Amino acid sequence: MPRTALVLGAHGRFGRSAAAALETARWQVRRFDRQRDDLTSAAAGAALIVNAWNPPYSRWAAEVPRLTGSVIAAARASGAAVAIPGNVYVYGTDLPPVLSPDTPHRATNPLGRIRREMEGAYREAGVKTFVLRAGDFLDTEASGNWFDRILAARIARGRFVYPGPPDIPHAWAFLPDLAGALARVADRLDDLPRFSEFTFEGHTAAGRQMAEGIARVTGRPIALKRMSWLPIHLAWPVWPEARQLLEMRFLWSRPHRIDGSALAALIGPPADRSLDDVLRAAIAPLGQNARSTQTSR
Repeated sequence: MPRTALVLGAHGRFGRSAAAALETARWQVRRFDRQRDDLTSAAAGAALIVNAWNPPYSRWAAEVPRLTGSVIAAARASGAAVAIPGNVYVYGTDLPPVLSPDTPHRATNPLGRIRREMEGAYREAGVKTFVLRAGDFLDTEASGNWFDRILAARIARGRFVYPGPPDIPHAWAFLPDLAGALARVADRLDDLPRFSEFTFEGHTAAGRQMAEGIARVTGRPIALKRMSWLPIHLAWPVWPEARQLLEMRFLWSRPHRIDGSALAALIGPPADRSLDDVLRAAIAPLGQNARSTQTSR
């Protein structure tokens, strides 16, 4: 009989992909509806709760602790384990160039501290929890992430806009592959300790590599342009998210890649997918003019 997973935030970027991957792995998936469902009741009988809730940055301080407490309470009542999509914020502004489950969490900036405290609450609660940490998302839908909203938004006009120095390595995660990894970890729940952290390797690419890859898959020249942060500075007084975007700007100028060897030791090697294949999938929803003129390999 298939085990049941409750997915919170099932219509968001990560939750949508996680629900699909778990269904492919033959889990029975419940997609939580905030307007209709009660969390404790929805979690009853579930073996896993995927906490993909992610409020806007400006509401993290107010909402993340409350949501964390609610999920922990539901997990305790149901006996379910919890899966959390983690990010690299916990490492702080001085994050080292290679990130792994052994990398210390030293963030003191507000968003990084909130994530540290959130993960710490699960560790201290005693409910079985695993964190699957990854870099910035590359999606198969135009879901409002950095890639489709900023970086690739103008590729139909031959421009790729990058927020940092173009030759600094940056960690990326293709959502279908990341969600597939979550499903495979979920299938090993009984083998996991009370709290575990895994880092997902994904792809490491600088802005220049991304622009060159898009040029290859579209078959047209792509100019690499540096994004100006001035509009975000100017929007600070009237746009609640501006402060947090500026806070996390350092991630575009700190070289980093993710070591996925511990995850591979548990679930096997990652998907054999090239960066070009990932970029081809990521630009597909951005309009006909952005799509590849070449046949996929």
